[in-house]
Amino acid sequence: MSKIETGGPAFPRPMAETSLGGNYEQDGMDLRDYFAGQALAGWPVTDHGSDADALAHKCYAMADAMIRARGGNYA
Repeated sequence: MSKIETGGPAFPRPMAETSLGGNYEQDGMDLRDYFAGQALAGWPVTDHGSDADALAHKCYAMADAMIRARGGNYA
């Protein structure tokens, strides 16, 4: 099985010192999950009836297409 390209972190936060003196780093969700969520928000639910699995697969297919498009040379 091939590795799924996630696009990297969607909302990364750099290493920073906390008020308690410790350090933290937060990657946030990956870009693929963010794109899939955005596709879900804009997709007419009536297109899929009650088949949530089909809708979820289509949203991730759209996210994968958006990640591929980011690497292309489009004029």
